[in-house]
Amino acid sequence: MKIKLLIVAIPFVLLSCSKGETAATTPTTSTPTAAAEADIAFKIEIDAKEVDYNTVLAALSATQKININITSVLPKNGVTIEVSTIKNKDNSVVSSSTPPFSSAATNEASITSLSPGVLCTVTVKVISKSKESNTSTKTFQIAQK
Repeated sequence: MKIKLLIVAIPFVLLSCSKGETAATTPTTSTPTAAAEADIAFKIEIDAKEVDYNTVLAALSATQKININITSVLPKNGVTIEVSTIKNKDNSVVSSSTPPFSSAATNEASITSLSPGVLCTVTVKVISKSKESNTSTKTFQIAQK
């Protein structure tokens, strides 16, 4: 008898349990967050061709123009570009320049004071003006013929 009563009571207990009324959900609005700044990426070109960072480039004169092309999204406040050239033999500075900050994707710079047969290392560093820890550096070797 108890089992029959239990079998009849269980459905009523289960049906009497309800989730209740659900509160009206209010739409949540998220405030847009500032997008993280993209890591600086760039390439160096001479005569519209990317330099081979693993070979020695031959300059035809004491001055070599280069283009620094920013390939990542430009930081909102632009970038600073540092170009320095040192002699491999004694690490003395051949030339160094820091053009005014730039908000352009393509930036021209010149390597100057190259001497015939003197192997040099050029270092190009691009630094975000918005976030100074966001930098990228590339190096290559060059010598005047």
